[in-house]
Amino acid sequence: MDAQHFIKNIEFSKVLEMESLVDYQEGRVVSRTLAQGRPLSVTLFAFDKGEEISSHSAGGDALVYILDGSAEVTIDGQKYIVGKGETIVMPANIPHGLEAVERFKMLLIVVFSLK
Repeated sequence: MDAQHFIKNIEFSKVLEMESLVDYQEGRVVSRTLAQGRPLSVTLFAFDKGEEISSHSAGGDALVYILDGSAEVTIDGQKYIVGKGETIVMPANIPHGLEAVERFKMLLIVVFSLK
């Protein structure tokens, strides 16, 4: 009988370099979903320079961890530059967006309420 898996699009029982699991593409935002649902979604992204996710709100707290490069993150009108090895949390139901001041890769973890 096969085991049930909750994580997808990644090899199991193998040491992997997170940054290498998503590649840059010119003029694009590339994503790779590793888990999706409630209470959690986990997605890797690679943004080419100048690409963005425009301001929006989400129903969960969103933690961004920069794997490569740097991003301009806007939360409720306040701008932050977040670089490789740094993280920032975008609170639930607050407008936020991201822009690639240079190309960057990030791990996005969104945590939703179970209520």
